[in-house]
Amino acid sequence: MKKAANQTKSRIVSAAWKLFYQYGYDKTTIDDIVELSQTSKGTFYHYFGSKDDLLGSLSYLFDKKYEELEETMDPSLDPISKLLFMNHELFLMIENTVSVSLLSQLFASHLIGKGERYLLDQDRTYYKLLRQLAIEGKEQGIFKESLSVNDITKAYAVYERAIMYDWCISDGNYSICQYAEKMLPLFLEGLSERQK
Repeated sequence: MKKAANQTKSRIVSAAWKLFYQYGYDKTTIDDIVELSQTSKGTFYHYFGSKDDLLGSLSYLFDKKYEELEETMDPSLDPISKLLFMNHELFLMIENTVSVSLLSQLFASHLIGKGERYLLDQDRTYYKLLRQLAIEGKEQGIFKESLSVNDITKAYAVYERAIMYDWCISDGNYSICQYAEKMLPLFLEGLSERQK
């Protein structure tokens, strides 16, 4: 029952963000979302109080992407390589399917305190996966002994949000994917015991 509910909610979220990207947030109606998701208005309102509530739901799409990556990622990769792979794939998805204005609206909704702050929800797939990789990295002696699993998880999440935020305030005038490919290795080196 819970799986079916999650699939229905996921269909609504996916449809909404596809329409937001295609037509813009303001021009997308709840009727459009209901039609594309093949649900009903009652179902929509069961999960969301308004269209504005969908702004925070972008993190659900991110988590869906992380779940796909978790299944396809080479398990023999070390934690640093997994983080690099995950970051590349997420930012590639953002660059190709999430407009700068929509991502900006997500950050704005968190900054002005409207609704839930999904990006910070520690029960998200994102944080679970980060914690798992931080634990693996600590066990393998990759990450600095002085840093806790929580330190590593939070630092990485803050790094990714900072890059996304900068991309938004720069109006997407550079490739977020290419920039992160240069900067993430430098950031991870700061968390690492390994000296290059």
